[in-house]
Order: sequence, then structure tokens, then C-alpha cells
Amino acid sequence: MKKKQILLHICCGPCTLYPLKVLREEGFEAIGFFYNPNIHPYREFRRRISALRQVAEKKDLEVIWNRDYGLRTFLREVIFREDDRCEVCYYLRLRETARLAAELKAEAFTTTLLYSPFQKHELIRDIGEALAAQFKVTFFYQDFRPGYRKGQEEAITLGIYRQPYCGCIFSEEERYDKKLRRRRQRHESFHRIS
Repeated sequence: MKKKQILLHICCGPCTLYPLKVLREEGFEAIGFFYNPNIHPYREFRRRISALRQVAEKKDLEVIWNRDYGLRTFLREVIFREDDRCEVCYYLRLRETARLAAELKAEAFTTTLLYSPFQKHELIRDIGEALAAQFKVTFFYQDFRPGYRKGQEEAITLGIYRQPYCGCIFSEEERYDKKLRRRRQRHESFHRIS
């Protein structure tokens, strides 16, 4: 019996491990698709490609790569809509995934974004379903979050690079700005006590 083909949009190596396992258990033949114009800086973009290459080799996963560093494309789309950047980002990546899934005549498409507890699942599902209707290919929604810890532990065991932020320049700023704020708060508390 021929397996159903699903195009799996992949944001990074560690986020691939658990969803790939689930999809294979569900009888899908998964093909990965790396398309992430949001990732910044360039060095981080390259690290994520390298990490996914390791996962692909270890898990025997075919990956279709879009290695174009799309920062300019992403910024053009998100400028003046920074507060809605996640919606713009999801749409950009899922639109390209749905388009490619239809071109490949895959039975469905999905995304590793559904693995992260830090992403907006309802929004991802809504965008995926709208694009499924547009491109006439099924959006496979599955909440992969229950396997988040298990996937992260496997990434550590395999020595796969795990990134410290979502990927965009705005999430990078928030990530490191929080650390800076905590240091400032500790510093201020220390001086009040002294």
C-alpha cells in the first residue's frame, strides 16, 4: 500500500524530530521543506540549515531546500505591521508550503510550527486551512506540543543545535532584551539593598 505523501514545512532541526515521528506513525511519507525568510541573522540561518541537515541524515528524511536568505522579503512584508508579524510570517511560510504541496501533488501539508508551545496554534490552523482551500490541498493540523520535551531531549542526545529564539529579528530583540531587563532589575535591587 502506497503511503500518503505530506509536505512538512520545517523551521529547524530540533522541531522536526517529534512531528516527523508522529507523521510516520500515522502512515505518512513525509518530505521536508525548509523555507524560512524570517530567520535573522545570516549566521543563525546557516546554523539552522546545518542542524536540519544533521536531522535529515539521521532520520532518512528527504528535504527540499530554499536556501535563499529572505530577510529583505520578510521585512518588506512585516514593516509597519510588527505587532502582527507572526501572522505575516506564518502566512509567508505556509503559502509557499501549500503552493509546493499542490505542485508536488502531495495529499497534505503541515508545519513543525505546530510543535512549539510558543507559537499561536489557532492562527496557524486558520491560515493553513485558508491556504488549503486556495491551493486545493489538505492542511493536516496536529497539535504536536505534547511531544515538545521529548523532541528537545532527543535533539540534545543527538547533539543537534537548538536555537534560543523563534528566528526573526523582532523575536531576537525580545529574547535578549528580557535578559537585559532581568540583569538591570537585579542590579537595581542590589543597589537598593546596599
